[in-house]
Amino acid sequence: MSEQPVQQNVVIKDVRPYLRLRRAAEAIDFYIRAFGAEEVLRLTEPGGRIGHAEIRIGPATVYLADEYPEFGIRGPESLGGATSALQLDVDQVDALVERASQAGATIVRPPGDEFYGQRAAVVRDPFGHEWMFAQTIEAVSPEEMQRRFEALLE
Repeated sequence: MSEQPVQQNVVIKDVRPYLRLRRAAEAIDFYIRAFGAEEVLRLTEPGGRIGHAEIRIGPATVYLADEYPEFGIRGPESLGGATSALQLDVDQVDALVERASQAGATIVRPPGDEFYGQRAAVVRDPFGHEWMFAQTIEAVSPEEMQRRFEALLE
């Protein structure tokens, strides 16, 4: 008789990004200045390396830690760039771009109105992570979004 997999209902309660980076203490300070983050928890080794930290940006919790190359944990600076981005849905993209820029972020894509109904921008923090900012300016149906997308490609 073959075994049948057990059927279970799993409820996912939240998704939390976990940023791996060099200079985690500096990153926490940057996120406080750039995004108004609140530090919730910091576990620091003797010598200063952060093993785990938690910050809150708006309603979201973000985890972060220093690199631990001995365990294969490396950040964007070690890998030659970020492989993902974090998006912040905000009410004033331009103001947040200015704030992040003044705190030390590099503007990758300045604010602009996009075909999908958002004003959007992208910045790179001093630690190599990219942050996308989005502000809804127009309700666009999926069909209209597809039409506009195809028109951009022509």
